[in-house]
Amino acid sequence: MVRVEVRCFASLREVSTDRITLELPDGASIEVAWVSLAERFPGVEPHRPYVRSARNGAYAGWDQSLTDGDRVAFLPPVSGGAGRIGLTDEPIDARALEASVAGAGHGALITFEGRARNHADDGRTVIELEYEAYTEMAELVLREIADEVRAAFGAEVAVEHRVGLVPIGDAAVVIVTAAAHRGAAYDANRQVIEAIKQRLPVWKRERFADGSEWKRPGA
Repeated sequence: MVRVEVRCFASLREVSTDRITLELPDGASIEVAWVSLAERFPGVEPHRPYVRSARNGAYAGWDQSLTDGDRVAFLPPVSGGAGRIGLTDEPIDARALEASVAGAGHGALITFEGRARNHADDGRTVIELEYEAYTEMAELVLREIADEVRAAFGAEVAVEHRVGLVPIGDAAVVIVTAAAHRGAAYDANRQVIEAIKQRLPVWKRERFADGSEWKRPGA
């Protein structure tokens, strides 16, 4: 037997559970884990055609075999009423992020843009930034952060983080939070950026005229 931890997100979590430990036969696949989950929570079964699976922080096929201690995640589509969440190598459209969470019941909408600035903390001139990400895991972490913030503040969240080269003045990350009241929207937005700095597997390199330097974690 193998023991695996299974996590569900967003609409799947609402019809099942946030996380559960399953005991499966040796050599069981992710598909077998899904079947075991559906036996306990039949409400997930109609979602099956639209769900993606992940293993240990990376997207994985349904036929991939599991080993003891694996972490499996079942992910519904990002769209469908939730805010836009993910990574992009293109300029971030803040207005589109705002539109994805704005609603008649939201009296407050807060937008934070973290932009590439032209100097480092030590005063050296920065000519551009470069961001590298562990893409599959970063997308999972962003969704997890958004779910935590929704639960804590009742706020909707949209967030995109830039990867690749980012010119000076362009946004590297945009976070939009919408809630009934401004306090919740402000607090939710701050929690998202702090969680990103601590947990998101994205690394920043500052490029100078005479070289480049990776920033320390959380900077």
